[in-house]
Amino acid sequence: MQRKVDFLIIGSGIAGISYALKVAAYGKVLMVTKSNADETNTKYAQGGIAGVMKFAGIDDNYEKHIQDTLNAGDYINDEAAVRIVVTEATDRINELIKWGTSFDKDDQGKYDLAKEGGHSAHRILHHKDNTGWEIERALLQQAQSHPNIEIATHYYALDIITQHHLGEFVNSKTKNVQCYGAYMLNMHTQQTETILAKITLMASGGAGHVYESTTNPTIATGDGVAMVYRAKGKINGMEFVQFHPTSLYNPAEKPAYLISEAVRGFGAVLKTIDGEKFMHKYDERESLAPRDIVARAIDNEMKTRGQDYVYLDCRHLDSVEFEKHFPNIRAKCASIGIDVATQMIPVVPSAHYMCGGIKVNEHAQSSIQNLYAVGECSSTGLHGANRLASNSLLEALVYSHRAALHAATIVNIVEYKTQLPDWNASRTASPEELVLLTQSKREVQTIMTNYVGIVRSNLRLKRAFDRLLIIHNEAELLYQKTTVSVQLCELRNLTKVAYLITKAAMQRHESVGLHYTIDYPKKQ
Repeated sequence: MQRKVDFLIIGSGIAGISYALKVAAYGKVLMVTKSNADETNTKYAQGGIAGVMKFAGIDDNYEKHIQDTLNAGDYINDEAAVRIVVTEATDRINELIKWGTSFDKDDQGKYDLAKEGGHSAHRILHHKDNTGWEIERALLQQAQSHPNIEIATHYYALDIITQHHLGEFVNSKTKNVQCYGAYMLNMHTQQTETILAKITLMASGGAGHVYESTTNPTIATGDGVAMVYRAKGKINGMEFVQFHPTSLYNPAEKPAYLISEAVRGFGAVLKTIDGEKFMHKYDERESLAPRDIVARAIDNEMKTRGQDYVYLDCRHLDSVEFEKHFPNIRAKCASIGIDVATQMIPVVPSAHYMCGGIKVNEHAQSSIQNLYAVGECSSTGLHGANRLASNSLLEALVYSHRAALHAATIVNIVEYKTQLPDWNASRTASPEELVLLTQSKREVQTIMTNYVGIVRSNLRLKRAFDRLLIIHNEAELLYQKTTVSVQLCELRNLTKVAYLITKAAMQRHESVGLHYTIDYPKKQ
């Protein structure tokens, strides 16, 4: 089955939907998502969205936000990208508000701006402790009512279509690789479909499930990055995987529940199981240091003490105000028997955000023609070696806007590719043993957690690389002879992303930001 659209969007988070709302004026839009429309990383973003807003009495400016972002990224950010995102933030956030997003206000009716780790000013707009949910709600409402936007749920993107599928030889040095659309698995019918598109946008989110513990929803399996890498697109910065310092320690629960950084911005303090503060030993900003520093500090305290978690102490905070700002976090803790007013919260770092991804330019164009990438799957240069808290939703908005502006200028001159072959499923059969898939996935997650986590070494990375190569080859062989399924493709993609993270880490011979290795001294 083949169909044609002007714009194909893979993913339905803040990046994909905001782009859809803007390009819908220029043609037919199809947005596909492998789960429900609102099941995205955006939905689970608790803290908020950072931006310098021109509200009366706010002591903040663009230069402060730029410097905070560069500092968090260990100054290997692309400064031009940083300036683009920070200076265009005000307009994009105001646009969110016009689309119906409700951000919290104080008793005087002014926006209640929070402060998080690494920020030098209060500049985080939020909706209680479920900001992403509120943004997703508002954007989806707009998209679902737009006559030019179709949202197809439970469609899994198998591969983007390029010259390779026409029998042409394509490798990493091939110039003018073009994207013609994508092959999709319709999970309702279990049939593969060919979607032809003039413009394709990759907005597929992150890859947290490369690790055993992650705050990401189960859909975050690195599909977009893996697809583009297989299509010989350029990938960048994969060694920089951010671990959120404070996920709720509750081993039976997966994904891990996030305790927002805004809680520390509100005044919560990290302590050992013995009740002692420890962040002063690692950074003068203590519990409000950037995430890479806090995550390493917690990791070190846990390892040196032989303990499974540390505590986040909220007992000294105003209980009424805490309930007002963090009702969901309080309720979650209560559900497992923790009263945050009288008990400390056990927390551990969990894989949270992929700072690298599909390399794009200032218009969100990838190295493959007519293929754009936005959101967590992209690498714009904004984050450098470490993402500053609450910059991710902002980046998605700014680059989706830029992608939409650029795509609108070329959509009428791009032609559909004709005579594309349908998906070839010949000589394949259903897997005889699903344990081959489930066990390989567990192996990948265990290897990445133990060898390519918060603290790394040359020995660990080499061991990970060797083992991942075996699993990678096994997965590819299984893929060639087995009927396509979401479970199989996710394993293939997770293995590919794990390989890319490990390879990039092996090639960086220094400690910088999120890539911290005991074999090289920390860059000063």
